[in-house]
Amino acid sequence: MTLEGKVAIVTGAGQGIGQTTALRFARDGARVAVVEINEETGQSTTQEIERQGGKSLFVRADVSDHADAGRMVQTVHEHFGRIDVLINNAGILRDAQLHKMDEADFDAVINVNLKGTFNCTQAVAPIMREQGSGSIVNAASVVGLHGNFGQTNYVASKAGVIGMAKTWAKELGRKGVRVNAVAPGFIGTEMIENMPEKIINQMQSQVPMGRLGEPEEVAAVYAFLASDEASYINGSVISVDGGVVV
Repeated sequence: MTLEGKVAIVTGAGQGIGQTTALRFARDGARVAVVEINEETGQSTTQEIERQGGKSLFVRADVSDHADAGRMVQTVHEHFGRIDVLINNAGILRDAQLHKMDEADFDAVINVNLKGTFNCTQAVAPIMREQGSGSIVNAASVVGLHGNFGQTNYVASKAGVIGMAKTWAKELGRKGVRVNAVAPGFIGTEMIENMPEKIINQMQSQVPMGRLGEPEEVAAVYAFLASDEASYINGSVISVDGGVVV
Protein backbone atom coordinates (compact mmCIF):
# COMPACT_ATOMS: atom_id res chain seq x y z
CA MET A 1 0.00 0.00 0.00
CA THR A 2 1.38 3.39 -0.96
CA LEU A 3 0.34 7.02 -0.94
CA GLU A 4 3.24 8.03 -3.19
CA GLY A 5 2.47 11.21 -5.11
CA LYS A 6 -0.68 12.05 -3.16
CA VAL A 7 -1.34 15.29 -1.29
CA ALA A 8 -3.20 14.84 1.99
CA ILE A 9 -4.76 17.30 4.41
CA VAL A 10 -5.00 16.09 8.00
CA THR A 11 -6.91 18.38 10.35
CA GLY A 12 -6.21 18.32 14.07
CA ALA A 13 -2.77 16.91 13.28
CA GLY A 14 -0.94 18.38 16.27
CA GLN A 15 -1.45 15.42 18.58
CA GLY A 16 -3.11 12.06 19.10
CA ILE A 17 -4.61 10.21 16.15
CA GLY A 18 -4.20 13.21 13.86
CA GLN A 19 -0.47 13.49 14.48
CA THR A 20 0.02 9.74 14.10
CA THR A 21 -1.93 9.83 10.84
CA ALA A 22 0.10 12.71 9.43
CA LEU A 23 3.34 10.88 10.22
CA ARG A 24 2.03 7.61 8.75
CA PHE A 25 0.92 9.33 5.54
CA ALA A 26 4.31 10.97 5.12
CA ARG A 27 6.09 7.63 5.60
CA ASP A 28 3.79 6.15 2.96
CA GLY A 29 4.91 8.79 0.46
CA ALA A 30 2.25 11.50 0.73
CA ARG A 31 2.93 15.19 0.94
CA VAL A 32 1.07 16.21 4.08
CA ALA A 33 -0.66 19.46 4.98
CA VAL A 34 -0.70 19.58 8.78
CA VAL A 35 -3.73 21.64 9.80
CA GLU A 36 -3.96 22.68 13.43
CA ILE A 37 -5.27 25.62 15.45
CA ASN A 38 -2.44 25.18 17.94
CA GLU A 39 0.62 26.51 16.15
CA GLU A 40 3.12 24.94 18.53
CA THR A 41 1.85 21.37 18.17
CA GLY A 42 1.17 21.77 14.46
CA GLN A 43 4.68 23.01 13.77
CA SER A 44 6.04 20.15 15.88
CA THR A 45 4.28 17.57 13.69
CA THR A 46 5.51 19.29 10.52
CA GLN A 47 9.08 19.38 11.79
CA GLU A 48 8.97 15.68 12.71
CA ILE A 49 7.73 14.78 9.23
CA GLU A 50 10.57 16.73 7.66
CA ARG A 51 13.09 15.24 10.12
CA GLN A 52 12.05 11.82 8.88
CA GLY A 53 12.57 12.89 5.27
CA GLY A 54 8.96 13.66 4.36
CA LYS A 55 7.39 16.72 2.78
CA SER A 56 4.95 18.78 4.81
CA LEU A 57 3.24 22.14 5.06
CA PHE A 58 1.85 23.58 8.27
CA VAL A 59 -1.32 25.66 8.00
CA ARG A 60 -2.82 27.20 11.11
CA ALA A 61 -6.59 27.22 10.76
CA ASP A 62 -9.79 27.18 12.77
CA VAL A 63 -11.90 24.61 10.94
CA SER A 64 -15.07 25.86 12.65
CA ASP A 65 -14.67 29.15 10.77
CA HIS A 66 -16.01 28.76 7.24
CA ALA A 67 -13.76 31.41 5.72
CA ASP A 68 -10.68 30.14 7.53
CA ALA A 69 -11.31 26.57 6.36
CA GLY A 70 -11.63 27.85 2.80
CA ARG A 71 -8.40 29.83 3.10
CA MET A 72 -6.64 26.73 4.42
CA VAL A 73 -7.72 24.59 1.48
CA GLN A 74 -6.73 27.31 -1.00
CA THR A 75 -3.30 27.60 0.64
CA VAL A 76 -2.70 23.86 0.40
CA HIS A 77 -3.89 23.72 -3.21
CA GLU A 78 -1.70 26.63 -4.26
CA HIS A 79 1.33 25.13 -2.53
CA PHE A 80 1.07 21.53 -3.76
CA GLY A 81 -1.00 21.96 -6.93
CA ARG A 82 -3.59 19.32 -6.04
CA ILE A 83 -5.40 17.72 -3.08
CA ASP A 84 -6.02 13.97 -3.10
CA VAL A 85 -7.01 13.24 0.48
CA LEU A 86 -8.88 15.05 3.26
CA ILE A 87 -8.88 13.52 6.74
CA ASN A 88 -11.48 15.40 8.81
CA ASN A 89 -9.88 14.52 12.13
CA ALA A 90 -10.14 17.74 14.17
CA GLY A 91 -12.40 17.38 17.18
CA ILE A 92 -12.97 18.45 20.78
CA LEU A 93 -14.79 17.21 23.88
CA ARG A 94 -16.97 19.15 26.32
CA ASP A 95 -18.70 16.39 28.28
CA ALA A 96 -21.64 16.80 30.67
CA GLN A 97 -24.99 15.20 31.29
CA LEU A 98 -27.93 16.77 29.50
CA HIS A 99 -29.23 18.71 32.51
CA LYS A 100 -25.76 20.13 33.23
CA MET A 101 -24.58 20.91 29.70
CA ASP A 102 -23.95 24.56 28.92
CA GLU A 103 -25.22 25.86 25.61
CA ALA A 104 -21.74 27.21 24.89
CA ASP A 105 -20.22 23.76 25.33
CA PHE A 106 -22.83 22.19 23.07
CA ASP A 107 -22.20 24.81 20.39
CA ALA A 108 -18.39 24.51 20.64
CA VAL A 109 -18.39 20.76 19.99
CA ILE A 110 -20.90 21.01 17.14
CA ASN A 111 -18.98 23.89 15.57
CA VAL A 112 -15.62 22.08 15.53
CA ASN A 113 -16.60 18.45 15.05
CA LEU A 114 -19.60 18.78 12.75
CA LYS A 115 -19.48 22.20 11.14
CA GLY A 116 -15.69 21.99 10.83
CA THR A 117 -16.06 18.78 8.84
CA PHE A 118 -18.65 20.46 6.62
CA ASN A 119 -16.47 23.55 6.13
CA CYS A 120 -13.35 21.66 5.08
CA THR A 121 -15.21 19.25 2.82
CA GLN A 122 -17.21 21.95 1.09
CA ALA A 123 -13.96 23.79 0.36
CA VAL A 124 -12.08 20.76 -0.96
CA ALA A 125 -14.90 19.11 -2.93
CA PRO A 126 -14.70 21.38 -6.04
CA ILE A 127 -10.97 20.66 -6.35
CA MET A 128 -11.49 16.90 -6.18
CA ARG A 129 -14.47 17.04 -8.54
CA GLU A 130 -12.36 18.86 -11.13
CA GLN A 131 -9.54 16.33 -10.68
CA GLY A 132 -12.01 13.48 -11.02
CA SER A 133 -10.56 11.77 -7.96
CA GLY A 134 -10.16 12.06 -4.21
CA SER A 135 -10.72 10.40 -0.87
CA ILE A 136 -12.42 12.10 2.07
CA VAL A 137 -12.54 10.42 5.49
CA ASN A 138 -14.58 11.72 8.42
CA ALA A 139 -13.43 10.89 11.93
CA ALA A 140 -16.51 9.49 13.63
CA SER A 141 -16.62 7.41 16.83
CA VAL A 142 -18.28 4.30 18.19
CA VAL A 143 -20.41 6.63 20.32
CA GLY A 144 -21.86 8.04 17.10
CA LEU A 145 -23.23 4.54 16.46
CA HIS A 146 -24.65 3.68 19.88
CA GLY A 147 -24.63 6.84 22.04
CA ASN A 148 -22.81 7.46 25.30
CA PHE A 149 -23.70 8.74 28.74
CA GLY A 150 -22.75 12.38 29.28
CA GLN A 151 -21.87 13.13 25.65
CA THR A 152 -24.97 14.63 24.04
CA ASN A 153 -22.95 17.14 22.02
CA TYR A 154 -20.11 14.78 21.05
CA VAL A 155 -22.45 11.95 20.07
CA ALA A 156 -24.58 14.32 18.01
CA SER A 157 -21.50 15.57 16.18
CA LYS A 158 -20.17 12.09 15.44
CA ALA A 159 -23.54 10.75 14.32
CA GLY A 160 -23.71 13.81 12.10
CA VAL A 161 -20.36 13.24 10.40
CA ILE A 162 -21.45 9.67 9.64
CA GLY A 163 -24.62 10.96 8.01
CA MET A 164 -22.71 13.56 6.04
CA ALA A 165 -20.22 10.94 4.81
CA LYS A 166 -23.04 8.79 3.46
CA THR A 167 -24.67 11.78 1.80
CA TRP A 168 -21.44 13.00 0.23
CA ALA A 169 -20.64 9.48 -0.97
CA LYS A 170 -23.85 9.63 -3.01
CA GLU A 171 -23.23 13.17 -4.25
CA LEU A 172 -19.53 12.91 -5.09
CA GLY A 173 -19.12 9.25 -6.01
CA ARG A 174 -20.08 9.82 -9.64
CA LYS A 175 -17.28 12.39 -9.84
CA GLY A 176 -14.65 9.89 -8.72
CA VAL A 177 -14.53 11.12 -5.13
CA ARG A 178 -14.95 8.58 -2.34
CA VAL A 179 -16.23 9.54 1.12
CA ASN A 180 -16.09 7.25 4.14
CA ALA A 181 -16.07 7.43 7.93
CA VAL A 182 -13.94 5.71 10.55
CA ALA A 183 -15.37 5.07 14.01
CA PRO A 184 -12.59 4.56 16.57
CA GLY A 185 -13.34 3.06 19.96
CA PHE A 186 -11.23 3.56 23.08
CA ILE A 187 -7.84 4.62 21.72
CA GLY A 188 -4.79 5.22 23.90
CA THR A 189 -4.21 8.88 23.15
CA GLU A 190 -3.09 11.59 25.57
CA MET A 191 -6.74 12.32 26.31
CA ILE A 192 -7.43 8.84 27.65
CA GLU A 193 -4.02 8.21 29.21
CA ASN A 194 -4.56 11.17 31.54
CA MET A 195 -7.79 9.68 32.92
CA PRO A 196 -7.90 7.92 36.31
CA GLU A 197 -6.76 4.29 36.20
CA LYS A 198 -10.20 3.14 37.39
CA ILE A 199 -11.89 4.74 34.37
CA ILE A 200 -9.32 3.28 31.96
CA ASN A 201 -9.88 -0.18 33.43
CA GLN A 202 -13.64 0.22 33.01
CA MET A 203 -13.14 1.16 29.39
CA GLN A 204 -10.88 -1.82 28.75
CA SER A 205 -13.44 -4.14 30.31
CA GLN A 206 -15.94 -3.16 27.60
CA VAL A 207 -13.58 -4.24 24.82
CA PRO A 208 -13.75 -7.90 23.77
CA MET A 209 -10.06 -7.75 22.89
CA GLY A 210 -9.31 -6.60 26.45
CA ARG A 211 -7.16 -3.57 25.63
CA LEU A 212 -7.20 -0.02 24.35
CA GLY A 213 -6.46 0.60 20.71
CA GLU A 214 -3.32 2.32 19.48
CA PRO A 215 -3.40 5.53 17.38
CA GLU A 216 -1.38 3.67 14.75
CA GLU A 217 -4.23 1.19 14.33
CA VAL A 218 -6.60 3.99 13.39
CA ALA A 219 -4.02 5.70 11.17
CA ALA A 220 -3.59 2.43 9.26
CA VAL A 221 -7.29 2.42 8.35
CA TYR A 222 -7.12 6.07 7.29
CA ALA A 223 -4.13 5.21 5.10
CA PHE A 224 -5.97 2.29 3.51
CA LEU A 225 -9.04 4.40 2.72
CA ALA A 226 -6.83 7.12 1.29
CA SER A 227 -5.03 4.66 -0.98
CA ASP A 228 -6.04 3.37 -4.40
CA GLU A 229 -6.44 -0.08 -2.85
CA ALA A 230 -9.73 1.18 -1.39
CA SER A 231 -10.94 2.32 -4.81
CA TYR A 232 -14.40 0.71 -4.48
CA ILE A 233 -15.10 1.62 -0.86
CA ASN A 234 -17.54 4.51 -0.69
CA GLY A 235 -20.10 5.49 1.95
CA SER A 236 -18.80 2.99 4.50
CA VAL A 237 -18.33 3.33 8.26
CA ILE A 238 -15.41 1.27 9.49
CA SER A 239 -15.21 0.64 13.23
CA VAL A 240 -11.76 0.40 14.80
CA ASP A 241 -12.83 -0.56 18.29
CA GLY A 242 -11.68 -4.06 19.20
CA GLY A 243 -15.23 -5.31 18.96
CA VAL A 244 -17.03 -2.83 21.24
CA VAL A 245 -19.79 -2.50 18.62
CA VAL A 246 -20.64 -5.87 17.15
